[in-house]
Amino acid sequence: MQIDHLARAYRYDGIDLPVPPHLAEDPQGLRAYHATLYPAILNAELVDAGVTAGVHVTEYRRAVGTKG
Repeated sequence: MQIDHLARAYRYDGIDLPVPPHLAEDPQGLRAYHATLYPAILNAELVDAGVTAGVHVTEYRRAVGTKG
C-alpha cells in the first residue's frame, strides 16, 4: 500500500488562489484571507471539485439568488 499526499488548491472564478503555509490547515482563516482579495468569497459556497493531476481542488462558487 502506498500513501500519496495531495496538495490543495483553492479556486475562485477560474483563478487559483494563493495558500499561505500558516493558513493551510485553517479553513476559516483561509477563507478570510481569500476574502481580502475577493470580497464575494465571504458569501460563496465551498465546493469540492475533486482531484486533478495530484491536486485536491476546492472551489468557491458565488451564491446566486435574489436580494430581499
